[in-house]
Amino acid sequence: MRPEELAHLRRARDLMDREYARPPDVPAMARAALMSPSHFARQFKPAYGETPCTSLGSFSSRFTELVGETPSAYRARRHDEVAAVPACWSKMVTRPSRFREARA
Repeated sequence: MRPEELAHLRRARDLMDREYARPPDVPAMARAALMSPSHFARQFKPAYGETPCTSLGSFSSRFTELVGETPSAYRARRHDEVAAVPACWSKMVTRPSRFREARA
């Protein structure tokens, strides 16, 4: 993959990070990456090791795989230990990754 394609994919990944509260919209992410939706989906997986899924079932199973608990269990658990940490920092250091760079 060419470096400029990776830069375009980073724009889409940034969009996903900024708009994390809304479900991912593949056509919007593809527009941010300056690619067609099908080309974007094909390029995203090799670059990030995961697809930009939109289904709730895919999200739940992927979340459970990465975090080790279901989204419902995670939501029900208390999160007081990170309450004093700025959200931007907490999001950056706790974001799970298939490549485990978050743990490095």
